[in-house]
Amino acid sequence: MAKIDLISNAWCDLVFEGRNKTYGAYALRKGTGKRNTVAILMVLIVAVLGFSALQIKNAIEANRKVAITTGLEASKLIEKKPEVKKKAPVEIEKPKEVVKVKSSVKFTAPVIKKDSEVKPEEEMKSQEDLTKTNTAIGAFDVKGNSDEGTVLKAEEEIAQPEPPKVEENKVFDVVEQQPQFPGGMAALNSWLRDNMEYPVVAAEAGIQGRVVVQFVVEKDGSVSGAHVVRSVDPALDREALRVVSKMPNWIPGKQNGSAVRVKYTVPVTFRLQ
Repeated sequence: MAKIDLISNAWCDLVFEGRNKTYGAYALRKGTGKRNTVAILMVLIVAVLGFSALQIKNAIEANRKVAITTGLEASKLIEKKPEVKKKAPVEIEKPKEVVKVKSSVKFTAPVIKKDSEVKPEEEMKSQEDLTKTNTAIGAFDVKGNSDEGTVLKAEEEIAQPEPPKVEENKVFDVVEQQPQFPGGMAALNSWLRDNMEYPVVAAEAGIQGRVVVQFVVEKDGSVSGAHVVRSVDPALDREALRVVSKMPNWIPGKQNGSAVRVKYTVPVTFRLQ
C-alpha cells in the first residue's frame, strides 16, 4: 500500500473522485492540511513564548536578590557616627542666707496638773529666774546665734470658714440676685403682648382672664419646665405656655456670686378689646 501524505490534498481528490464536490464536506476536508499546519505552528509559538517569559522572570528575580544583598552589605559597611552627649550645665548653689535668731526662754502658761504629770521642760519658770536672765521670753527654748536676731514665734493658722457650697442642680425660690428679663418688667410685659395670639375659640366664647405660669430660669438664662399654676381656660393655658416657652434668655439669678437655677412666676393676662 502506497504512503499517503496527510498534509497533501491528493487523498481528498481520490476520495471524492466521481462524487459531488460542491457539498461542504469536500471543502472542509480539503482545508484539513492547512489547519493542521497552522495549529502546530501556534502550539510551538505559545510554547516558545511561555518558556521565554519564565526565563525572563527568573532573571529579574535573580537580579533583585543580588541588588538587595548588595544594599544590605553596603549598609553594614557604613560606620555609625559616635553620639556626643552634652553635659548638663552645672548648677551653682547660691549661698543660703543665715537667719539671725535670738536666744529665748519658753514661757509656760499656768495649767493645773498633778506633779507626776508635769515634765521637766514644762515646769514654769519662777519670777526670780526670769528677772535674773537676760534671755528673751518666747514660745520655745531656743539657743540663738545672735543678740540682734528675732525671737521665734509659733505660727498659728486660723481656719477661715468655707463659703457655703451651692448644689449644682438645686432650684432656688429666692436668691441674693433674682433673675431678670432683659430690659426689666416693662420690657417683659411688652414682649408678651407683642408675641401673644389670642385663641379664636376663647375670643368667640368671650373668655378672658389671667393665667399664672411658673418656670425655671437656668444658669445660662434659658427658660425650662414651664407649667400653669393658675388656670383660666385650656385654650388660654396653652397659649400662655407657648409664649412663655418662646421667651429669650433671661439674666440668670446669682447666689454667693455664682449663677444658679431659680424658680420664677409670670402672670399672662388675656383681655378682649
